[in-house]
Amino acid sequence: MNGKVIITGLLGVALITGAGLWYSIERAYYTSVTGVTEVRSYDAFLPVSDYSGIDADTSPLKMRACFQVDWDYVQSGTFKKEATPLRAPRFFSCFDAGKITADLETGNAAAVLLDENRPYGFNTYVAQYPDGRAFMWRQINACGDAWFSGNDLPEGCPEPTTIIIEETDPTAVIKESKASEPVKPTPNTVPRFLQGRKNQEMNNHG
Repeated sequence: MNGKVIITGLLGVALITGAGLWYSIERAYYTSVTGVTEVRSYDAFLPVSDYSGIDADTSPLKMRACFQVDWDYVQSGTFKKEATPLRAPRFFSCFDAGKITADLETGNAAAVLLDENRPYGFNTYVAQYPDGRAFMWRQINACGDAWFSGNDLPEGCPEPTTIIIEETDPTAVIKESKASEPVKPTPNTVPRFLQGRKNQEMNNHG
């Protein structure tokens, strides 16, 4: 009898522990983000619609978003290898990392480098589809990988000497962290993914 009680108790503890672990991975700390009408790309702000996102103060990597855009669609393989969508928690079903990854590999979607080192050590990517669907996430870049590991920063990385927490337009971004010397925006603050289109047009008219 005592043995059954002990086993039942152990099973109960295991179930509670498992449930707690699942909740901490899948649900805890996440905040729903809606009502966003623009996203930042270096020093520019690009319009979006139907924004549905999640984020958390515990890690920049928890940010995911699904939305619609009317940006020019430029199919390019420039960031195809670098852009690696991270799996979203199951409750955020609009972001299917596996399908997005497959579509990037086959060319059904284009990888867009939206921003660098905002917050420091992280790049923001968007997978853009020809029909206007777009999916956004962050991932650690070479600067962050070196800095978080305690190694020397690669050439071209800004020094993370001061981290500033700034409040921004609540309809755009809840909070941002950025280094005191962020990566410089591209010329004329044209987002990098639009530069290819701009250069192409210049060549066509040259």
